[in-house]
Parts: sequence; structure tokens; C-alpha cells
Amino acid sequence: MFETAFTIEWGDCDEAGIVFYPNYFYWLDCTYQRWLRTRRLSQRELKRRFNSVTPLVNVGAQFTGPGRYDDELVIRAEVGEWQERRFRIDYKLSVGNIQVASGFEQRAWATVTEAGGLRGASVPTEFRELLK
Repeated sequence: MFETAFTIEWGDCDEAGIVFYPNYFYWLDCTYQRWLRTRRLSQRELKRRFNSVTPLVNVGAQFTGPGRYDDELVIRAEVGEWQERRFRIDYKLSVGNIQVASGFEQRAWATVTEAGGLRGASVPTEFRELLK
């Protein structure tokens, strides 16, 4: 499991003073990227070390409460499912003790071809271990 926090800024909110929903998807991706960095990985390092990247193939969220300007948004992430070529990260988003959203990202494991394209591949055991 991984946890990080973001301060909700004025520009993250809509005219009603609550977070404009696309920002949640941005924060989910940022959480994943921060998690990788704590494991001494990044998208560049994945490409260098594994010749692979982890593109999104599905994403979703359910909003149960508002996040507002100046709130601290805490996001907890964990791998909810491993498949041969994909994995799903589940997220819980809270302000204080109140969960305001939950979400998921399903990511594929894709190797970079010589022509610069992507080809699906099996998620390496080493990568799985790094996210434990």
C-alpha cells in the first residue's frame, strides 16, 4: 500500500468551490507516479530497466463527498488485482476522516518495439515485487 497527500488549490475547484472532477484523475495518476518513485522507478526508469511502460487501459471513480479549496486530500493506493498483462490499482481518497471518492486505474504492461510502438507483454515478477 502507498499513501500520499495533495493540498487542494483554488484552481482545482469549480464555481461551486468544490474540486472539478477531472482533477481527481490527474491526482490518481500522480499518486501512481509517486509510488513508482518511492521504489526507485519512474516511467523513464521502467523504459530503461524493462524496456516497458504502463499505459492506462481503463479508469473509473465514484464520488461520495466534496473536496474543497485548502483541504488536504489523502490518497491511498494498492494493487487490487494482478493479471498476466495488466494490473489494477485501487484508490481511496479522503479529506480528514471522510472518504470523498474511490477509484481505480487498470494499466497494461507494454514493451516498446524497435519501431517505437507498444506491444503487450507479461508483467515481470520483479515489478510485481517492487509494488508490494
